[in-house]
Order: sequence, then C-alpha cells, then structure tokens
Amino acid sequence: MGTVVSFDVRDPDLDEGEIDAAVGTAIGWLHEVDERFSPFLPDSEVSRLADGTLVEANAHPDVRAVLAMCDDLMVDSMGAFDARAWNPDHRLDPSGLVKGWAVQLAADRLVAAGLRSFAINAGGDIVACGRPTAIEEWRVGIRHPDHADRVAAVLAVADRAVATSGAYERGDHILDPRTGQAPDGLRSVTVVGPSLAWADAYATAAFVMGVDGLGWVAGHRGYEAYAITPDDRVVWTEGMDRYLTS
Repeated sequence: MGTVVSFDVRDPDLDEGEIDAAVGTAIGWLHEVDERFSPFLPDSEVSRLADGTLVEANAHPDVRAVLAMCDDLMVDSMGAFDARAWNPDHRLDPSGLVKGWAVQLAADRLVAAGLRSFAINAGGDIVACGRPTAIEEWRVGIRHPDHADRVAAVLAVADRAVATSGAYERGDHILDPRTGQAPDGLRSVTVVGPSLAWADAYATAAFVMGVDGLGWVAGHRGYEAYAITPDDRVVWTEGMDRYLTS
C-alpha cells in the first residue's frame, strides 16, 4: 500500500530458521492484505468496491470487518475520520486504518510463532513488542517536520504501538472528510497505544481535528498523543510523559 515494512527481531533464544519462518509468515500476510486492500491495485477488493464492480456484502470477511471498524470510527470521531467520504481522489479508501490493522496482526502472528522481542516499522509507524535488551525499551524518534535527519522527540516504549500523521512528508494526503479541505491546525500528531490499528487511525483523526484532537485521543483508554503546532510549539497529553525521554 505504498510503503516499506521492516522487521527488527531481538529474540536471543530462537534460531535463525525459526525467526525466518515466523517473519516469512508475517510478510505473506502483509502481501495478502495488500492484494485485497490496496487502492493502487485496480483489481483489489477495495478498488472494485470503489468502482462499483463488487458489492460490500460479497467482499472478503476481512474487508467487511475493516469497513465496519472505519464506520465505528467515523461516528466516534464525529466525522473527522471517514473512509467513505472525502479522500484525495474521492474514492473509498480505508488506508488510514487498514495499514495499522494489518501490521498489528502481523505482529500478533510473530507472537503466536514464539517471538517476544521485536519491532515492525511500517513507513514510520511502529509496533514494538517486548524490549530490545533486558534493561532497555525500544526508542522511537518523532521526525522533525522541517529536517528529515532530526527528531523532535524520542519515545521509549515496550509492548506499544506508535503512529504519526502529518503533511510534511507526503503533502496534503489527509483531507478533512467534513469539508474536503486539508487541515491546518497541526503539523503532525503522534499517538502511542496498545494497538497500531487504532493508534494509526486515531492519529489521522486527531490531525484533522487539530489541537482538540489530543484530548479526544486521550479519551480512549491506553492512548496518548504528542503534536507539533503550525508555530512549532509542542503539546502533549498528560499520559505521554511516561514515554518521552531525552
């Protein structure tokens, strides 16, 4: 779906063959999701739904489940997230949720295969399981909006997902579904929480909402947010303090 996914496995008790087999299964799952959900593939189910050549009732159960999650989030976000409304090409596009959902399930497959310490990076969105060493947590940088080689902050996380939404890397690819216009209340929003499926989607919705989106994120149990404003101030929810490090 237009991004690169990498795996960093730190399990000392597993041999290379076990790790390769587990990661191979996760990669196979991600390819399956891409074939089914990618808006860039004309024969994917999402593209066929958008074109009207497939009806939702006949779609794969995963597609129906993801669209139901999108519909629930549309209501929860008061329309700030809407996979069925104003996307850049005005077509159905659940990418704001499905990428995080797919990567979280890939992580679940690694855990089921016996892996305990790993990180998956999907275009800057992270699932961090366990710890890289016995005494350290995973360190995740929040990219500086003006300098790709610098970070605005560093998070220390274990058994958490981290997702960032912003316009400084891919331009105005996020539109407010309620207006069809690019939001301008924030430069970026980073969300930390237990599942990348929701962390990714909440970051998208909060970016659309602006500063008020941080409180909305914090209203979901276990999720916290950090944002950079147009005048380069940083603001974050109270619970984010536990993750911020030097």
